Amino acid sequence: MDETPVLARAAGETLAEQLAARFTERITQRLLAPGARLPSVRDCARRHRVSASTVVGAYERLQARGLVEARPQRGFFVRETQPARALPASRAAAPMPLPVDATALIRSMFQAQSGRPAPGMGTLPQEWLDGELLQRALRRLGGGDTGAWLRYGEPAGDAALREALAQRLADLGIAASPAQIMTSIGATHGLDIVSRTLLRPGDAVLVDEPGWSVEFARLTAAGMRLLPVPRAADGPDLAAMEALAREHRPRLYVTVSVLHNPTGTSLTAAAAHQVLRLAEAHDFVVVEDDTYAWLAPAHALRLAQLDGLRRTVYVSGFSKILTPQWRVGFVAAAPALVERFIDTKLLGSLGTPGPLEHALAWCLSQGLLRRHAERITTRLEVARNRVVALAEAAGCRFVTPPQGLFGWIDVGADTERVAQNLLDEGWLTAPGVLFHPTRRPTTLMRVNFATSSEPGFWQRLQQLSRAG
Repeated sequence: MDETPVLARAAGETLAEQLAARFTERITQRLLAPGARLPSVRDCARRHRVSASTVVGAYERLQARGLVEARPQRGFFVRETQPARALPASRAAAPMPLPVDATALIRSMFQAQSGRPAPGMGTLPQEWLDGELLQRALRRLGGGDTGAWLRYGEPAGDAALREALAQRLADLGIAASPAQIMTSIGATHGLDIVSRTLLRPGDAVLVDEPGWSVEFARLTAAGMRLLPVPRAADGPDLAAMEALAREHRPRLYVTVSVLHNPTGTSLTAAAAHQVLRLAEAHDFVVVEDDTYAWLAPAHALRLAQLDGLRRTVYVSGFSKILTPQWRVGFVAAAPALVERFIDTKLLGSLGTPGPLEHALAWCLSQGLLRRHAERITTRLEVARNRVVALAEAAGCRFVTPPQGLFGWIDVGADTERVAQNLLDEGWLTAPGVLFHPTRRPTTLMRVNFATSSEPGFWQRLQQLSRAG
């Protein structure tokens, strides 16, 4: 059944004004990204149970406010209010439009539209996380000597945490001393430090496509040229990567090698060796984002493991497994690079939250985080099996083998349109358009296995997909 909230006549406010207000809120909250197409007049009228003239009136109000633009024979589209930054003329080989606004996905994390689970979320549900573990860590922190917290901490980060991280990396087969590790305010901050240290505006950067839209947006906003490399089940398209590297001389390749977002795939050993061979031949650095490390199998292969942190930079964090608000991440690299990263870190943030880092060090050293991760992965496997069955019963096809936190599915219809309709009913989703550097129609969608097990969602998705 269509559960879209019905507009009601109210004193002093027409139906067109109410409908325009709904779209205005969605656009200003960035739940509709710049370039997104509004529903057709007929479809919008049917869904909101109003006349076509009411929808036209609402869209005209949005156009008058500068929020949307009309394109002949195509419809109404959300306007781009912030134009792309121009690259220096001497370095811009070919202008590239800004990627799809990543804040459309980020802001959805903070929306509470209906109390329903959000299949498009990028994190674990709150009830899966271990609040008692956090309380124990913070209580222990409060009972110790607080004198150290009254001054700036160590530039590289808490010493106890870096010791624990060196052991954690050794468990993954990555040899790194504490001196080769720098902490950051989450993995995203670590990636930002790396790119601000190693890149200049106009530099070319290889990225996976599909990939993480936040990284696309961040690099583009800094004036970098993105070189999308198609991502297959075993890793990047190596022929495409070699051709791009030969033509554009990239400085970095930023990749999620294990449990890739959004496809859930991991590099095979053969692909990993070839990536490192290309990096050596074309002189670029590989930045390995291992955000989902705690959800991955123990035997998963990392590029940093093969390379020994010679041409790789390893970045990871704890928000995905611990809590999104515990913003602690880290970067591991060759000693000379780490010193440069620390300089950039100090210029940008003066340091990182030492008390939180010290509490996390205790969680690691006591084995508490490892046991918590084992419980999560067991629970995630059960949820994943359930979601796979529901998705396939709804006529969806998994484009890549279902692994880790995310599934990459083909629903057989334009997922941007489907996502807008689902949002009206309180379902927050992640249509495939959000995972490409440039906007393109797609029938693909990312689902979170931990938040997509309600049959009603799949039934509604199937209905909307069949409707075209």
